Amino acid sequence: MRKIILTITLALMLSGLLSAPSLAQEQEREISVLIDGLPVAFDVQPVIQNGRTLVPFRSIAEILNISVTWDGPKQTVSASGGNINIGLQIGNNTAYLNNTPLVLDVPPLILNGRTLIPLRFFSEAFGCKVDWDSSINGARITSPRKEIAVIGFYALGDRQTSSWTNLFGREFPETAATGNTDVVGQLALGWYSLDKQGNLLTSSKQNWIRPDSWQTVLTAAGKHGLKTEMVVQLTDGEDIISSLLINETAMARAVSDIKKEAKQYAGVNLDFEGLGYQVEEKQLPIVQERFNRFVRLLSQQLQPAGKTLTLTLHPPNSVYKGYDYQFLGKAADKIIIMAYDYGSKPEPTDLVNQAVLMAIAAVPGEKLILGISIPSETPESIITKVGIAKKHKLNGIALWRLGVISDGMWESLRSTVKPLRQ
Repeated sequence: MRKIILTITLALMLSGLLSAPSLAQEQEREISVLIDGLPVAFDVQPVIQNGRTLVPFRSIAEILNISVTWDGPKQTVSASGGNINIGLQIGNNTAYLNNTPLVLDVPPLILNGRTLIPLRFFSEAFGCKVDWDSSINGARITSPRKEIAVIGFYALGDRQTSSWTNLFGREFPETAATGNTDVVGQLALGWYSLDKQGNLLTSSKQNWIRPDSWQTVLTAAGKHGLKTEMVVQLTDGEDIISSLLINETAMARAVSDIKKEAKQYAGVNLDFEGLGYQVEEKQLPIVQERFNRFVRLLSQQLQPAGKTLTLTLHPPNSVYKGYDYQFLGKAADKIIIMAYDYGSKPEPTDLVNQAVLMAIAAVPGEKLILGISIPSETPESIITKVGIAKKHKLNGIALWRLGVISDGMWESLRSTVKPLRQ
């Protein structure tokens, strides 16, 4: 009889049914887990057993975009991502990494109906860096580098904040072997604007100026494999955009001028800012439709010429409501969400995340790019902003702007992204 009782007790312990009281006694505080600075929400709290942290596997896998399956009868967890496959079994200290057996310090267990797995083994198997931070009583996970679009805005520079020097690593017109071009895959060249009559300008009151050396910049970009888009920037101060968008002749002239100038670039980046500010709600559809019409006209001219159209827009949770994300997401190739200027530094993660979620509700994630305001961020916080883009499977990130990116920020970016070459 004593042998039978011991056998039953051991079976219960392996299934995790008796582990909850002992684990609860071992830890005094809740355990935090941050992935790229973003807190992970668990329906069952992580636990520490024999000095090792175990977490519900689905919560971690979903953020890291890892596919997981659970086999109830066999009580096994299988996970795959890229060329990595792992297998674990409840109560078994042997795990498999690409069919190679490895011994775990602690086995997976079941707690309150959830499967918990060793955090460090799972994360490091998929290329993550894991550090324990006693200040948060938890683990900080840095996800592996991911290949995504990385756009650098080349605009508004001067000798102290030179986009050229910041990107190419040498004083103009020299270039280093790489400089920081290994972190950027595309340039958004902020050199153009429009007037009320639709004339394309190479200088504006906002200091968006095409430099005399602009062709040298294009040559250097081509040398380093950087795609280029011409940025047409306009702010609705003095009702410039509003006046343009109600003038059919002016719109036609603007589209024609932009199309002609775009021959020298891979595409156009349209940055019309300030639409819908302090406009009565009943008037917003009119404002949105006028901008929609202009974007439609421009897109119809650029597509046959093989030129891309990117829209740089205020985020859906801003005070600028003049942007119909659903329509614009269909008309344009990409949308950059300017998820910044919320009023605090670094930019509040919850509002940036909210902006992305609202945009995704209207536009597929693969067409969205998260805009990051460099002056608002730090080398640490920029990883979190990139983490939001990675978590939601966005097309990439856009950096506002070259010329003010510090060495520390470049290193942070280098550690978390690999620019997609298109």
